[in-house]
Amino acid sequence: MKGIDDRNYWQMKNVVLITGTIFLLSCRTSIKMSIPEVFKEQATMQHVKGTGANRMSFGNVSTSRIKRGLQISNPGWKDAYYFPENFLLNQIGIQKSETIESEKSKFRYTLSDGKKHMEVFANEKKMVRKVDYEAYNSKSIFNSFEQVQQYAYLFSAVIKSDTTPNWELMMTNNYDRFKEHDTNPFTIIKRSDHGMATNGTDTIFVKPLSIQKTESADGKPGKLPFTIMSGYELSTSGGVIAVVDMIDKNIWFYNELDETERMQISAIGTALFARRIHNVNW
Repeated sequence: MKGIDDRNYWQMKNVVLITGTIFLLSCRTSIKMSIPEVFKEQATMQHVKGTGANRMSFGNVSTSRIKRGLQISNPGWKDAYYFPENFLLNQIGIQKSETIESEKSKFRYTLSDGKKHMEVFANEKKMVRKVDYEAYNSKSIFNSFEQVQQYAYLFSAVIKSDTTPNWELMMTNNYDRFKEHDTNPFTIIKRSDHGMATNGTDTIFVKPLSIQKTESADGKPGKLPFTIMSGYELSTSGGVIAVVDMIDKNIWFYNELDETERMQISAIGTALFARRIHNVNW
């Protein structure tokens, strides 16, 4: 599976792809991801309809109804087991405790272009462990503070086909304050999950894309104090083969892909759109 030459693509990507445009309309702000012209010229964009519903479609490709299992969410439980520390902290009106939140879900659907069919079976899991500090004698609205200690996100999908070997997609995002020796008390977990899909022979790498540079309505350039997750780049050893735009819900296909390869990319793209835990705020 060959994609656009990495040398040409990356020359443009560093300048354009990780930049975006913010248009200020009244009090509303929208952000758009820009695609490098060098890739646009050799790719075709398909807008994916129904990404927030139970069916998706684009071009001649459509999904069956997305069947979802029970989404299990543990909103968090506290364990104030920091007895030695709390013995001292309580003297100054502070209580320390730990909160663990977890969530998991699964879904399945069939993808078809009228000729080929693929089945997608997916699982999604997330766990967040935080330490909470509470000033219980304070009347201030800022009487509590939480610090992320550990974050683990896992998304896996099996893509089955009657005519080609099965593909397995795996996406992860992990953070551990202790292992990373992170001393920043205000660390924000980036939504930069990444991974790969493989059928045992071929491999597709899935990398997150971000937006930080902006432009206001009057054309003034600007820069956000943080990066915003905008989508994913799909590539092989031969180069970039697709871009999944999570903001405008588009998939850009490299024109040299054959029908089977386009279906494989479609299965990966729709699986990323179908997630509920990771995409809840998109």
